[in-house]
Amino acid sequence: MELIFASGNEHKVVEVGEILKPHGITILSLKDIGYLEDIPETGSTMSENALIKARTIYNNTGKNVFADDSGLEVQALNMEPGLYTARYAGPQKNALDNMTKLLANMDGIADRTARFRAVMALIINGEEQTFEGIVNGRIHTEMYGEGGFGYDPVFIPEGYDQTFAELSDDIKNKMSHRFNALDKMIKYLDNLKS
Repeated sequence: MELIFASGNEHKVVEVGEILKPHGITILSLKDIGYLEDIPETGSTMSENALIKARTIYNNTGKNVFADDSGLEVQALNMEPGLYTARYAGPQKNALDNMTKLLANMDGIADRTARFRAVMALIINGEEQTFEGIVNGRIHTEMYGEGGFGYDPVFIPEGYDQTFAELSDDIKNKMSHRFNALDKMIKYLDNLKS
């Protein structure tokens, strides 16, 4: 099966491609289909933003598509950065700036509980579905690790002592918020086949 993944984030495209490949799902990125415009994320929830992206590409191509919106939610910061995860430190969407701001805002806070949340919006044969995935954890006091992307160097998933950036992609891709949402989407697609 081939699906368009409505994302311009190359890191996400690689991660999602690795998760879906063993299930016989090949993805085409926006770059692969020649769609280079920025899709405005004007929704007030992650579900709305994911659906906006999926609908935009579906309306442009008429092909089966899925999109995600995801974010980091920190309990002590009233679930910020949340919807503004990529732009937390400004419109430049710089991961280092975002993590620096987050760590500064968390300075002196004992409760470091946080979670990554992802919503996948799928449009297949004109039908819309959404799937949510969550991974719980906590925010480290410093940045650690070279792997991953985004906030991975400051996020320690539940049950581990290392950040996502320190863990291998193989470990991360079996527990991440995107994996959990994609797992639900894969089960839905499997049911469609049977």
